[in-house]
Amino acid sequence: MNFEDLVNLYKIKKEQFGQDTYKHISGILDEAKEIHRKDWEKNPTPKGDHEQSWRAFKGKNFEKLIQYIIQDEVEDLGLKVVNGNILERKCNLSDELSRVKRNLSIDYGQFGLHLPDVDIVIYSPINYDILAIISSKVTLRERIAQTGYWKLKLKDDVATKDIKVYFVTLDEDKTLSELKPAKKGRAIVETDLDGSYILTQEYIVESEKVKLFEHFIEDLKRLLKV
Repeated sequence: MNFEDLVNLYKIKKEQFGQDTYKHISGILDEAKEIHRKDWEKNPTPKGDHEQSWRAFKGKNFEKLIQYIIQDEVEDLGLKVVNGNILERKCNLSDELSRVKRNLSIDYGQFGLHLPDVDIVIYSPINYDILAIISSKVTLRERIAQTGYWKLKLKDDVATKDIKVYFVTLDEDKTLSELKPAKKGRAIVETDLDGSYILTQEYIVESEKVKLFEHFIEDLKRLLKV
């Protein structure tokens, strides 16, 4: 099981569900897990823990799947998308990505410039300005407080204060589903982030900061005033 297999499962579901395919990502991952298990059983890890192996695969490839889903529509807006891990490279970056990296870096004074931990970066290929960064995790508990921290650090510097910080999630533990009473994760999104987008079939109480994933591109257009 690899990322291409996951994309193929997504394409099959897209033929069935079209624009609503994002609501079925959890189901796609459930199917992928069974394929992954069969592959793993042929060559199990030393400790024999498939769940651990699957969690690593799921986390890494969920963020790649989100990038795959949004990439074409983002590029249709005249923007570009790059994985945050690519920017972490210390060498062999193109001139364009080197400029993007510098525009996203946070100044820690005597401790140097450091990139925030993000999965996806959306930027302008014309002036290399960063429009938005995305953390994409299956559940909020994996990184929501850390994402809030990065938003505050970016906001503190005049060079990065306009960068939008978003969280994209399956929210399988339903941290975001209710507004009142708000769970800690929802409180962080509502007060510290620019928004969160959820891929789910479940009912959620939406707000200006918490929405279904289908609203992501239209909100991006609004930023560009398209």
